[in-house]
Formats: sequence, structure tokens, C-alpha cells
Amino acid sequence: PGGFFEDVSYKGAFDPTGANWAAGWTLTYGMDNVYSYNSTDTLTVSGNITSNTTWNKETLYILDGFVFVTGGAELTIEAGTMIQAKSGQRENASAMVVKKDGTIMAEGTADMPIVFTALDDTYQGESYGKTIPGLWGGLIVLGEAPTNNSAGKRIEGIPEEYSAYYGGSDAGDNSGVLKYISIRHGGTNIGAGNEINGLSLGGVGNGTTIEYIEVIANKDDGVEWFGGTANTKHLLVAYCGDDSYDYDEGFSGKGQFWATIQSSDVGGRLGEHDGGTGDDEASEPFAKPQIYNATFVGNGNDLITFRDNAGGTYANTLFVNTGEGIELEYREDKASSSYDMLKNGHLVIKDNLFHKVAGSN
Repeated sequence: PGGFFEDVSYKGAFDPTGANWAAGWTLTYGMDNVYSYNSTDTLTVSGNITSNTTWNKETLYILDGFVFVTGGAELTIEAGTMIQAKSGQRENASAMVVKKDGTIMAEGTADMPIVFTALDDTYQGESYGKTIPGLWGGLIVLGEAPTNNSAGKRIEGIPEEYSAYYGGSDAGDNSGVLKYISIRHGGTNIGAGNEINGLSLGGVGNGTTIEYIEVIANKDDGVEWFGGTANTKHLLVAYCGDDSYDYDEGFSGKGQFWATIQSSDVGGRLGEHDGGTGDDEASEPFAKPQIYNATFVGNGNDLITFRDNAGGTYANTLFVNTGEGIELEYREDKASSSYDMLKNGHLVIKDNLFHKVAGSN
């Protein structure tokens, strides 16, 4: 397809003849190639970050409650930095939120990834098992890119007393850089059915760089896009309690080299894809992201559901070990449904391989 996408000769997220891009820096595949973390100081952070701030790898940062990057501030996080979060439910939860008027520059490396995890964990992840979820909130980034909501909307997973809105008219909005980051053990409960995703992207624009991200053992979804145009490469979701990848509200970004691995006993759909919410789902932009070279390994449950009027493209992808195939919703009571998107060429499933899916071999 050119442009953003790399031209490769294989299907799936990993080159069968090359190195595994997730090895070494992710907890999923073992952090055997990273440096020995040794902080010399500890700093507890709470409330708002309203001026340009740098977090360094010599300091262990503890999130105490919801921490907002706002007021035009830019938070820079050095490679190799570890951020831990205190536990808590509802208004006592801990999470990091980059608001529309804030920027995050978190650029780790394969040798020194940035780690977001629960309190008292270690950099190499020895404190908790790989499948322990819900110990803190997660990472939320909000931007000014378009959604199909008729008005600004508060991001889910935030208690009502906090202002955290997303969406606008700038498709190229730039929230900063997220690169080589491991997000672990998140998804604490804010309210009934209102957990925080490992990485939430609300109205994030395609000026933002998002590459080499691991979300492991989140209680809710791994990564969720609420509209926006964010482009992403090299995403790994492992052992999450609900959906691996979730998009809605007119998300129209691009993705390549996505991977997910479900645990044997928990996990929802590998992909849950919705067009919008309520009356807004018929409004443009429609959810039509392009996803190439994914590897989705399930646990025998559901594969992907397209609902409302969600569309999109999945190509050059490996789908493995699910009890159901791809589901498309058809609705007579709506002006458009995902089935209509398929008929109109806005939902494309092509050049993929299905193995042990819905009884196939």
C-alpha cells in the first residue's frame, strides 16, 4: 500500500527469517537484553504537571492518584526509566493522563525500554506473574484529532470529578512520542464496567509517534482507539482480560505489525470494532483504519467483531486458534451497518491466513 506501510514479503507481524522485534525488551518475550535498572532516588508524583518536566532513569517515579500532563506542559521520559503506580479503585486509582493541551516525549530503546507497572514491581518484572491484572490504571493520551462524536467527550476510565476531554478537527495533531514502552498489570476498576485500558488513545492525531509498545496483563482491553487518526507500528498485547484491540468513534488511522497472545483462561475478542456511539455512529469520519501484517493468537474464543457501521482493512494477517470467525453486524434499523460497509467496499478482509479458526485447519 506504500506510504506509512513497510513493504514486506510475509504475512503476520514477525519476519519468519529475521529477528523477533519483541524479544529482549518486552516482558512477554523476556527482558534478557536490557540493562540492569538501579535507581538512586524515588519521587512520588500526583496532581497536574503544568511545566516542562524531564523524568530520568536514575529516579523511580511513583504515581499517586491520577497524574495529568496539561497546561501546555511537555513531559520527557528518558529511556530506561521505570514508573510505578499505587493501587486503588475508583477515585483512588492511579493512572497517567496526557491531556489535549499536554505532550509526552517517552522514547525508550530496545536496550532500555520505559516501564509503566504496579507498585513494588521490578524493572525485569519478577514481582508479579505475567498474567496478574488490575493493579493500577493505565496510560491515557488525549488529542485534537477528529472523532464522529457530535461534541467533545470525556474519556472512559476517568472519575467524573476530572476533566479529560478529547477530539477536535486536527488530523495531524501531535501528542508526542511513545516508543519502546512496556505497560504492565493495569486496568483497575473505576466503576461498574469502567476499567482503564492498558493504552487509551482518545482523538490522537497522526502527528504522534507510537511504535514498539507492549501491553501485558491488563484487566480490560490492551489498546483502544476512541476516534482519531493515530498511526502505530509494532504493538504487542498479551494476556489481557478483555479485547486485545478495540476501536470506535470513527478511528481512521493505520497500523502495521500488531500482535496479540491471549492467555488460556481469560480474554474477550482479539478485535472489537465499533463505528460510533448512539446517533453519532452514522456521522463522518467513519471507522475505516488500515491494518497490515498482524498476528492474532487466541484461546479458542472470539476472533473479531465489526459492529454498528465499523469498517476497516485487515490484510497480510495471521489469525490463529479461535472458536468463531469474523462477525459482521447487520441491522435493518440503522442507516448503515458493518454489513453495508462490507458491501460498499469500506470493510476489506484480504490476503490473510486462518488457522484453527471456527473449526478450520
